[in-house]
Amino acid sequence: MDTPDLYRPLTPETLGERLSGISAVADRIGADPSDWTVREVGDGNLNLVFIVEGPKGTIIVKQALPYVRLVGDSWPLPLYRALYENHALVRQAARDPGAVPEVYHFDEDQALIVMEFLSPHKILRRKLIDGEKVAGLGTFLGTFCARTAFRGSELSMKSADKKADVSLFAGNVEIPAITEALVFTDPYYAAEMNRHTEGLDPVVADLRTNAELKAKVQRFLMKFASNTETMVHGDLHSGSIMSTDSDSRVIDPEFVQYGPLGFDIGMLTANFLMAYFSQPAHRSAETLDDFQEWVLSVIAETFSSFEAEFTRLWNTERTGMLYPASLFEDQGQASDFACAGLLQEIRNEAMGYCGIEMHRRTLSLAHNADFEEIEDKQLKRRLETRNLLMGADLILSPESYGSTDALVKLARQFNKKDIP
Repeated sequence: MDTPDLYRPLTPETLGERLSGISAVADRIGADPSDWTVREVGDGNLNLVFIVEGPKGTIIVKQALPYVRLVGDSWPLPLYRALYENHALVRQAARDPGAVPEVYHFDEDQALIVMEFLSPHKILRRKLIDGEKVAGLGTFLGTFCARTAFRGSELSMKSADKKADVSLFAGNVEIPAITEALVFTDPYYAAEMNRHTEGLDPVVADLRTNAELKAKVQRFLMKFASNTETMVHGDLHSGSIMSTDSDSRVIDPEFVQYGPLGFDIGMLTANFLMAYFSQPAHRSAETLDDFQEWVLSVIAETFSSFEAEFTRLWNTERTGMLYPASLFEDQGQASDFACAGLLQEIRNEAMGYCGIEMHRRTLSLAHNADFEEIEDKQLKRRLETRNLLMGADLILSPESYGSTDALVKLARQFNKKDIP
């Protein structure tokens, strides 16, 4: 894959010279790079990430690499993904102010974004593994998902504006292709980069020989690839959220595309369920039940806040072509029934995406630290089995778990399931 002639990957040694002439950088950390401290912190799968500290403050510099960092240059990736991440951050900031880091500078040729340094925030997945609670987490996440879903759709946007946006983001081809393969396809056959915990073979074989389940997964893939209802984050999980004990932000939307309304909240729910199932390996017996119940309460709070905010926006910002007032309020008819029906569709769809994400994070590439850090391999296998089995139930019967109570009840049942 071609790389622009001007592009050069940053290093801690070259970053100061390369960025010192940018006013947005100098204004925030100081103009003299000899006074800067540069630390590379990127531990993700795709990019270079640096913390740059100067006498006036601290910033984050994120630069795309022309390959998948997790794999190496044998898997090339386009640098244009940084362009779409920048577009996504700008739109998310407008649709839910304060929910994402502020962008200070974007350089398309260098595929880099200079943005707000979040402190003392740390990655939410790490906080969940460490047993640290975050006040208001579900309310924040449910509100974010509702605002970005609603305001990025033709429930709110002018149809011409939304269609132009769909056309713009349709150029982000290679990144969604990763999702289409690693999430929806690879877990269900012996793909080259797959891996799973020793001892899971019988469960994996059952999933891969279940034609009904695979057909439903492919139907969800068809919806994901073809349905441009709203701009989705595309990779919303506990590793793309940073939190303190009472504040959270959403980061890393480079998998952005237009997709189904229920996709983001479904993927997010899956990662909370994996955090839930993994807790026996991370908590003492004295604290286990309390923390697991807190994780379930975050899931419930996320859906409750999503529905409340979505309904509020329905009643106050329904200015797009969908469900127009001329068909409801102007004829003296309440639109509550229509809103409730759409929310039920979103919940049902989210459950399917949730189950699929629970499978891919244990069977395909890029596993979750929630399970990966478990040293006891037998315990890891048992906990992952619960996760895989619940995921299958959600895929096969998503409509059965469209209520939060039903979902939480199912999680508790599988958490108690005796796995030999």
